[in-house]
Amino acid sequence: MKAENIDLLVRGFDVFGIELTGKEVNIFKHFYKMVIEWNERINLTAIVDEREAVIKHFIDSVSVIRFFPDDVLSMIDVGTGAGFPGIPIKIVQNNIHVTLLDSLEKRVRFLNSVINETGLTGIDAIHGRAEDFGQDKEHRESYDVGIARAVSPLPVLCEYVMPFVRIGGYFVAMKGSNVKDEISESQKAISVLGGEIEDIKNFVLPFDDIERNVILIKKYRHTPTKYPRKSGKPAKSPLK
Repeated sequence: MKAENIDLLVRGFDVFGIELTGKEVNIFKHFYKMVIEWNERINLTAIVDEREAVIKHFIDSVSVIRFFPDDVLSMIDVGTGAGFPGIPIKIVQNNIHVTLLDSLEKRVRFLNSVINETGLTGIDAIHGRAEDFGQDKEHRESYDVGIARAVSPLPVLCEYVMPFVRIGGYFVAMKGSNVKDEISESQKAISVLGGEIEDIKNFVLPFDDIERNVILIKKYRHTPTKYPRKSGKPAKSPLK
């Protein structure tokens, strides 16, 4: 990683109150190197430019940490893809146990390679669909935070993620600039699944003009046992 992009990484994290250690910088460098190498074999990300990756993957991923409650000890990243935001959050928040969930086995092999090569502990990568694992007793309603940076519409993401969140925990939905309609369309899903929107945080990523919205949904009630529905159903027939 070029010196100017390492400087960008450090300054970007500092904007969000995160002071990177030399060890953590080295982990991010190795992580980026692995993303580029594996991306030639499997589709991990369309963002391969170093500067863009620092801003849109690394800085973006950790921008949400300041919105977490102080007592967060466990988090599941649903549809993690190449490990965003779960791995960057884990690198700088070692006290949080992170579970990475992805439906593509090749991506999970990549994630496990990153975990092994970087020496990260307290982090697991599992292969499966949210619809299946959300009904699994080991995972259902057992996480302080469920997070997603996926491109699915918010009503769909709610059904994917909220069953994983314990009562009193949060679903943190990372979204782009246009969220008004999605939020409006998600009211039924959020209520049915046991949550309420507590806050919507709007900001612009450092060193770019990318507007971000982070929707904080607090879980107040148990998710009915029928949710999540069977594989494919949430996307085909969203709760609206």
